[in-house]
Amino acid sequence: RFPHRNDGTIFGNREGLLPSKPQGYYREYVHPTPNVSGPGPQRIVIGEGGEMFFTPDHYRTFIPLNPGG
Repeated sequence: RFPHRNDGTIFGNREGLLPSKPQGYYREYVHPTPNVSGPGPQRIVIGEGGEMFFTPDHYRTFIPLNPGG
């Protein structure tokens, strides 16, 4: 709904805060940040298995959006 040119790019999980998976398993999408021009810090990260995480602070913390799958 809010397409960004980097939507769907590989999320590398370099922070190691998400479950360890092979490179390319996770993809990231920009989530609009209120009162911020440009992409802002919010992202949705989606795994190949359907798991979804929200990061409000550009990868410092992750909130599961579908706990338990």
